Amino acid sequence: MTEPQDPKSPEKPVNPEAEPAPPSQPAQSNPDTLTRPLPPEVTGPTAKPGEVPSAEPASATGTAAQSASEPKSEATGEPAGVAGGPGSAGGAGGAGGSGRGGAGGGGEPPHEPTFQVPPPGGRPGGPGAMGSPSYLSAGDSPWSVLRRIMSARFRAWYDRAGQRITQRTLKIGISARIFHPEPGSKGLRSKTLQYLEESIAHWVMSRDVLVFMIPTVDTQGLLHPSHIRLHDYAKHLDGLVLQGGADVSPHTYSEAATRHEWQGDRMRDMYELELLHEFIEAGKPILGVCRGCQLINVAFGGTLHQDIATDLPEAIAHVTDTYEHNRHTLRFPEGSSLSQMLQMHETPIVNSIHHQSVKTLGRDLTVEAVCEEDGVVEAIRYRKAPFVMGLQWHPEFHRAGGPEFLDCTPVLDTFLRAARETRF
Repeated sequence: MTEPQDPKSPEKPVNPEAEPAPPSQPAQSNPDTLTRPLPPEVTGPTAKPGEVPSAEPASATGTAAQSASEPKSEATGEPAGVAGGPGSAGGAGGAGGSGRGGAGGGGEPPHEPTFQVPPPGGRPGGPGAMGSPSYLSAGDSPWSVLRRIMSARFRAWYDRAGQRITQRTLKIGISARIFHPEPGSKGLRSKTLQYLEESIAHWVMSRDVLVFMIPTVDTQGLLHPSHIRLHDYAKHLDGLVLQGGADVSPHTYSEAATRHEWQGDRMRDMYELELLHEFIEAGKPILGVCRGCQLINVAFGGTLHQDIATDLPEAIAHVTDTYEHNRHTLRFPEGSSLSQMLQMHETPIVNSIHHQSVKTLGRDLTVEAVCEEDGVVEAIRYRKAPFVMGLQWHPEFHRAGGPEFLDCTPVLDTFLRAARETRF
């Protein structure tokens, strides 16, 4: 009695030796197929009659377990794929299954890579459909790409502009002192000299800025005419310092000199007044020192005491033989911006090297500091500009004079910050 076959068990392999092919169906020779018996190591042990072989997992080289649904070879009755093809090495296509045309036992056929050809123009709706690069997003349009490009270029320009504003070295111009020829002299004394006092240049340069002395210009000169104007200096420099020197001529503020030695330097007045107005028109900051303070007052319609000792007999001596070592204290009116810059905790002491001073204050000017002892004006500021200030003392001499003198570096720093902010 035959045992019922378990549906889950694999079908018994057919042994070609036990059950030869019927003579009515002779094997047809096929040049593409080798019909030879498989070796025992491939087919496994022969099942005895009435014995159900145990299920073995299919290996890459054997055919121990075959699905009942696999097609059989017409020549041998074996499952298709057992016989090796002509491409097998040594003709053992059934054992190796790796040759071309020799599939191994129950293993899967060799994996062949598959490629999907995209439709013409790229995927529907994608960038390729419009002829755009494939790395663009599906939602990109020419306008969105243009917007991003312009945004990136603006950020790059902004970064470069920021570096130019914050990192480019400032260029500060200093007005020239003028030495006029002495009659009957030879050599340098017979020439007109324009020069720069060393201390004022080094004081400004101590904050790591470039200093340039601005010479006078003469567009109508007979020997060396030039088209350069003071306007060009105001355009290309970042700030102006008016240094000390000779008296301001009384003729500049429509007065006559009361003494011959107080005639001042009319030529320098005209040169510096034009220079000052060019820098104000350009919106650049200006710092006047001693004579520069007096010139700022005159530039806006103010007048001067031609001699403090003559006009103000009750005043202290503002110039002595000790020169820059002569000193007095300061007092700051209420609301003075200069006092906010300096933020002193003790009595401020400055030097005093001048015999002229502010008399009538010019328009739109305010007093920033006065002498504590006699009320002589010591500092002024123009209200309608970012920074136009005059100091009657010489801050460039203070450090050499001793630690008791007022440190005016905050004033210089404020001037230079204004130069950076208004450089364009």
